[in-house]
Amino acid sequence: MFVSYKWLQEYVDLSGVTPAELAEKITKSGIEVEGVEILNEGIKNVVVGYVVEREQHPNATKLNKCLVDIGEGEPVQIICGAPNVDKGQKVAVAKVGARLPGGVKIKRAKLRGEESNGMICSLQELGIESKLIQKEYSEGIFVFPADAEVGTDALDLLGRDDQILELGLTPNRADCLSMLGVAYEVAAILGREVKLPETNLESAEEKASDYVTVTVEAKEDNPLYVAKVIKNVKISNSPLWMQARLMSAGIRPHNNVVDITNYILLEYGQPLHAFDYDRLGSKQILVRRAADGEKFITLDDVERTLTSDHLVITNGKEPVALAGVMGGANSEVTSDTTTVLLESAYFNGATIRKASKDHGLRSEASARYEKGIDPNRVRPAGERAAYLMAKYAGGEVLEGTAEVDVLTVEPAVVSITLEKINRVLGTDIQMKEVKDIFDRLQFDAVIEDDTITVTAPTRRGDIKIEEDLIEEVARLFGYDNIPYTLPIGSTTPGKLSEYQKKRRVVRQFLEGAGLYQAVTYSLTSEQKAAQFALENRDTIRLAMPMSEDRSVLRLSILPQLLEVLKYNSARQNDSLAVYETGNVFLANGTDVQPEESEHLAAAITGLWHHHSWQGEKKPVDFFVAKGILEGLFDRLGLTNRVEYVQAQVEGMHPGRTAEIRLNGAKIGFVGQVHPSVQKEFDLKDTYVFELSLKAVLNEETNALQYQSIPRFPSITRDIALVADKETVSGSLKSIILEAGAPLLKDAEVFDLYQGDKMEAGKKSIAFSLKYMDPERTLTDEEVTKVHDRVLNALAEKAGAVLRG
Repeated sequence: MFVSYKWLQEYVDLSGVTPAELAEKITKSGIEVEGVEILNEGIKNVVVGYVVEREQHPNATKLNKCLVDIGEGEPVQIICGAPNVDKGQKVAVAKVGARLPGGVKIKRAKLRGEESNGMICSLQELGIESKLIQKEYSEGIFVFPADAEVGTDALDLLGRDDQILELGLTPNRADCLSMLGVAYEVAAILGREVKLPETNLESAEEKASDYVTVTVEAKEDNPLYVAKVIKNVKISNSPLWMQARLMSAGIRPHNNVVDITNYILLEYGQPLHAFDYDRLGSKQILVRRAADGEKFITLDDVERTLTSDHLVITNGKEPVALAGVMGGANSEVTSDTTTVLLESAYFNGATIRKASKDHGLRSEASARYEKGIDPNRVRPAGERAAYLMAKYAGGEVLEGTAEVDVLTVEPAVVSITLEKINRVLGTDIQMKEVKDIFDRLQFDAVIEDDTITVTAPTRRGDIKIEEDLIEEVARLFGYDNIPYTLPIGSTTPGKLSEYQKKRRVVRQFLEGAGLYQAVTYSLTSEQKAAQFALENRDTIRLAMPMSEDRSVLRLSILPQLLEVLKYNSARQNDSLAVYETGNVFLANGTDVQPEESEHLAAAITGLWHHHSWQGEKKPVDFFVAKGILEGLFDRLGLTNRVEYVQAQVEGMHPGRTAEIRLNGAKIGFVGQVHPSVQKEFDLKDTYVFELSLKAVLNEETNALQYQSIPRFPSITRDIALVADKETVSGSLKSIILEAGAPLLKDAEVFDLYQGDKMEAGKKSIAFSLKYMDPERTLTDEEVTKVHDRVLNALAEKAGAVLRG
């Protein structure tokens, strides 16, 4: 809601309170003021000028040479390119030395050989958005009314000498979607009175009921409908001050009648609609639900297909308005309109919301109906609009109204004790102060012993229960005035659990390794839910899914990460590494809460290293993915507990996939995605891993221990073994380390040979063994003794012998 400070002054005395101070007070009372805009900020020396003469520029077809009186003696010559500038107009002139929005400074200049002493301004050049400018001035300069005084400040006449407060309203404070609602709020904050607008009407002898009858079939949707008739109106521009207020509130001016309805919308929060009485086609207003498939053309010249969920205003036969949303083109007020039928009604918010959503027509009116309007303002708003039409459109208001009224509104009555108010707020407020707060809010309040009974006005539909009254007392008493105390008793300071700390380590390590974190949906399709799953469980389907693609809870994170790679690859980002930590959902049977297990998954594709200067390109491979995991496990202190065993996993490459085991138990897998799956996702070679993060992070590790740098040298021995082709290097390494302990510290594979120089079914695999004792220098005899023990163990347990 945009609130004009100058406009607000008409209802509440704001003397002694600047806009900035008012914004702070409103914010502290519970309604956030998101900003205060100074409309004329950075603009100066713009006055009203009178175009004395206009002629074509001698050297330019699209420029005009104007002689303009700016109230300073002799007229000045100004070159203007606006197509609508003409003799006899009163226009906005930025004098030499003037400042315009964006830091533009006006100087004397020569345009095509002719001197220009200033600038004739459009409203856009004065900082007003194009969408808010009346259509006739949207492509050229603005023309002031004939009574504008030459030389006066143009910004004052345009209402730009104002500041606008932008209120960020929560849904429960629909009462402040109007100037009067804000006025009541501000008056309560400042402890001042509210002055209501003038509505005194001199009615004609004719009666509105003689011109129109009102019938409502859908009384639940429309319990109150009031119609007034105004004759002999003259359609023209609305007063400049009214146009200025509409524009500052974000509404484009049209003509005096339409502008008045919009003005009342902002002033009272009550949507109105003006029909051209002579174009209605009957003397009847019938409010009903639309028929399924019924057609109707709205004011924006779009044909709408209606359903029985929509409420329409009709002339007894055909719709003339989509109730509470938009009028019809067949009854629109035009420049020829002489008689206006003015609608002021109370519509059911849910019905209006349905129509607004179905047709994509969210308007200022529908927004207010949806949130709830004050039923007791329906009639006063209509009277005020009729008063303004008589004053500014020359209209003759017929006596009375034509209406249907079955609305019963009972104000909310809520009682609360002083003891509860003070107990909840932690205050010691006296009953007199509480009564004063409700008096300032203009709530009727009656005190009986320790209980105060409050009758909330209908404009405050948010007041329903005791807690609402406590909130009103708290915010007007002042949140800053509520005493604060520290909790009594022992407290536990907040901190991360060990599990949470380790999870952060995992994320930090992976991001340091060059992977981006992804966050994907936990919901997927039936086909993808079980792909790459670590545990085979039944899928869990939602009772009411939003789509089939998001109907089942996932058992694995990898399908979603492959979708991320596919999306990026389609946009030429084909070298990418992503990871995600998130839950998978494991079924425990029908009607049983599923188990949530946190997993870690990653997917890497494209180039791992790319140095264009050196011409080096290294595509991702199995050892990149495995190396990331090894680094992660080392960071978590689990290196010696993890092993990798060749495995077959559905959807993975059969020869480039390993099972990850922690203390001998399977926790995940790492490897290349099967070529057929890669083709399905339109990806290059892609390597992935997924593991149970819950199992990894719940594994207890010893405290980090540091070792001094060895003082004594190590001895390295290399061995080339002939083993069966099916024997995996990991098994051989385990035998080597076990047999060589404690002097053997490390064993690494550095060569593998399988070829025609090896006998069938055999392979040669070479290890580098490192022997060391941190307390002394080893002798060759000691190393040879242990080395022979290693060779014997290899021969006995794996049939691996030294290659000759």
